[in-house]
Amino acid sequence: MSDVESLPIALPDGVDYDEYLIGTYLASFPASVPIPQLAPALAIEQSTGTWVPVPGETPEVRSRHVAKVIGVYEVPDLEYAVPPNLETRNYILQIAFPEVNIGSQIPMLLTTVVGNISMGGRIKVLDIRFPRKFVAGFQGPRFGIPGVREILGVSDRPLLNNMIKPCTGYPPEVGVELFRQAALGGCDIIKDDELLANACFCEVEARVKLYMEAERQVYEETGEHTLYTVNVTDEIPQVFENAHRAVELGCNALMVNYLATGFPVLRALAEDPDLNVPILGHMDVAGAYYMSPYHGVSSHLILGKLPRLAGADIVVFPAPYGKAPVIKDKFVNVARNLAFPFYDVRPTFPMASGGITPSMVPKVMKDLGNHIVIGSGGGIHAHPQGPVAGGKAFRQAIDATMQGIPLKEAAKEHPELAAALEMWADPFGKGIAL
Repeated sequence: MSDVESLPIALPDGVDYDEYLIGTYLASFPASVPIPQLAPALAIEQSTGTWVPVPGETPEVRSRHVAKVIGVYEVPDLEYAVPPNLETRNYILQIAFPEVNIGSQIPMLLTTVVGNISMGGRIKVLDIRFPRKFVAGFQGPRFGIPGVREILGVSDRPLLNNMIKPCTGYPPEVGVELFRQAALGGCDIIKDDELLANACFCEVEARVKLYMEAERQVYEETGEHTLYTVNVTDEIPQVFENAHRAVELGCNALMVNYLATGFPVLRALAEDPDLNVPILGHMDVAGAYYMSPYHGVSSHLILGKLPRLAGADIVVFPAPYGKAPVIKDKFVNVARNLAFPFYDVRPTFPMASGGITPSMVPKVMKDLGNHIVIGSGGGIHAHPQGPVAGGKAFRQAIDATMQGIPLKEAAKEHPELAAALEMWADPFGKGIAL
């Protein structure tokens, strides 16, 4: 065994990328902290050792299990003396983690790549490169984009999702009418709000019975099916009991707040052979992971690649056109991580959401393309002519955009769209073009 094989450092070309996960970090520390010397200690901390050498950390253990720093890049790249007035130095670090330490699971992935060093100062996980053998251990989405399209019989246009509003506080008898109107308006998917799960005043079982009967009736009237993603979020094992009972009662989709319950719950739901329906993953709690520029984990991992690995067929994430303070490039990157080729994992439907109205449809489609879900709650239920018109206005906006017709022109033929454009021309002052 070579002496260097047990060291926590290596050249980028000196590791087998089929055997290592590569974590990329932003580290921002006071100029007095020697990051190039500290980085190997971070690699040891997240693999074989601790702050002091211990007898069991033998060269043999290290050669197989130690993480290796393969890149330390200062930004900007200083080549001469450090300016005397420099207070902070920023580095991009790359650390290779042996796949054998982790296995194909997300809890130990987060423990290893984020782990204790997340409490060690301004260190943020920017990205993770996965080897094929790690990804091969995951089923991923059971349906994904092609499967959901096949269920609904919609081959090319963006799908329309409605979040029932108000968020919570109503009985099933009220919810079913809101569901019915959104379905009649042309919504392909209708989801519970994340704030309503198995509440005592509006239980999952009651909602499923009423809503799925309404879905049947609307299908007979319109010829279009609607997926109802019932929110089964709960404690363990109740979350699984909620899901199984919902499917037994005929529900055709599920929803889970995957960061509140944890990735293993989402994965267990997606890989359960008795739950053969699409699953929508909701984004709540995500900001606690990614919003800080110096801490946490980047949004395209938390909202994109990780829920895709865990098996979400659709993932909700915030859009920059509505109420969310999102940078567009970050938004687009989340969608890419959900849908771009990723070994053999099926693509997940990106679902842009957060204050979206019909006036924003052309912008969403320009930025993300047609293989998306457009989500709206208030933009449908608060339409001045009611939720049926609210759904129709979105469908009209989608059809017009696909045909290359400006919304103002299309509105001359569609009163529902015209009313929506008049009410929400640019509701958040973000310069939405019509």
